[in-house]
Amino acid sequence: MATSLLGLILALLLPISAAAGPLSLRLEQWPSWQLPAPLPRPSPGDDLIYPSWFEGDWQLSSSDGISAEVHFARRADGAVVGSRAANAMAIGQAVLGDELLEVQDDPGNPNRQLARLSDDRVLDTRISGRRSETPNPKAFLADELSLQLLRQGGAPPRISRIETLSSYELLGPDQISGEQWQASYGSPEDGLAGTARSSQKLSLMLERISTP
Repeated sequence: MATSLLGLILALLLPISAAAGPLSLRLEQWPSWQLPAPLPRPSPGDDLIYPSWFEGDWQLSSSDGISAEVHFARRADGAVVGSRAANAMAIGQAVLGDELLEVQDDPGNPNRQLARLSDDRVLDTRISGRRSETPNPKAFLADELSLQLLRQGGAPPRISRIETLSSYELLGPDQISGEQWQASYGSPEDGLAGTARSSQKLSLMLERISTP
């Protein structure tokens, strides 16, 4: 259960709107998703870049009852990115409570995170595919496929893949709405191709706390 929930955690930091790009076509296939997905593998140093209107601090709420503060900051090169570890920690504690002890970014790779859980469990999450689109200045689409390894004691790791396709729309300077579609697949050890084993859809709302 922790694996799928942490998939949701990382996923909530993503962002669809009507456009005839690969991600809109992907959405039309929902919920009958299959792998491989049309998601190129990110380069080791590449992070998910958001529109400039994401910059700042936000109160996130979702249709499944999650509430947490999330942050998006501008890098030295001017690109806006999510504070992945802090955001995952805030959302993860809202979902998992005391089960989630710590979330760390890999300092050498923005596409990898380690989450330390209770009972000596560690969730290693790596982004293996990503695509984003900007249909218009007030809409943003992104899809990420993550490989998740849940290590627990001396047992073999549990491996799964989580795909999250998200859509954000800027309603005003202090409000962003979103929808999110997520699917879980089995281990790549069963083959690179695969059919979604479970799926869910969420509605999201971001209310600005402070401006940059």
